[in-house]
Amino acid sequence: MRPRLAAWAFAAPLVAYLLVCYAYPLYTNVNLSVRGYTVRTFVHGGAPFVGFENYAAVLADPTFQKAVVNTVLFTAVSLVFQYTIGFALAVFFARDFPLSATLRALFLVPWLLPLIVSASTWAWLLNSESGLINALLGTKIHWLTSPEWSLVSVTIANIWIGVPFNLVVLYSGLRTIPPEVYEASSLDGASGWQTFRHVTFPMLRPVSAITLLLGLVYTLKVFDLIWIMTRGGPSGSSTTLATWSYELGFGSMLPRFGPSAAVGNVLILVSLVAGLLYIRAQERA
Repeated sequence: MRPRLAAWAFAAPLVAYLLVCYAYPLYTNVNLSVRGYTVRTFVHGGAPFVGFENYAAVLADPTFQKAVVNTVLFTAVSLVFQYTIGFALAVFFARDFPLSATLRALFLVPWLLPLIVSASTWAWLLNSESGLINALLGTKIHWLTSPEWSLVSVTIANIWIGVPFNLVVLYSGLRTIPPEVYEASSLDGASGWQTFRHVTFPMLRPVSAITLLLGLVYTLKVFDLIWIMTRGGPSGSSTTLATWSYELGFGSMLPRFGPSAAVGNVLILVSLVAGLLYIRAQERA
């Protein structure tokens, strides 16, 4: 019994942390989504049970379809470019050369900056009147106030922020590949592209999978970047599920806590499914 009690004693702080910081907030959010909360009942209690009415209201709202499409586009494009650029930079820095460590450290700056600083910087760069991007292009594109460009603008900013994370993780994965594998590939007469395609990329699949999974979970919940740059506008053209959830709950004079929690639960469900698919893929590997 003594080893078992010791094991539970070591596990108790972690279990308590998970219950307080994850299980309880999740329960609270689910409870919000199945009750008809108002400002009064939110403070004093007594909200009636409404079942799945909040979910039905969210699904019937015209904003839902637009938010889903924007979320899918924002997430998919961000992941593709973050991973591709991060992979290319990781391969580049895998070759040791003078000042490589310094340059690699500089690439971490976008990831280390507070998001409010990054978002404000990109809002200034993409300003249609005095922005640096329009000045360099010699044109006047309404990046943040045009329905055609607002989602593109926040996606570009998110890609810039996410590239360093992909670089760090993929670079670490590249460093774990044994040099003997490359020596054997060279002795077999494989070209650089063949070595990358048949050796480097396959051996990096586990690292790539976790990188994409973490990127997916992070990108789904991006809120502050979009809210600071465009506030989800104009006309909902850059609204995602994360920004819509906030707008329903806190962005108006008449907050709708139930529908806001329902949208949040949809995001949680998508992240959970992605995590389960990753675990299943790892078990098969």
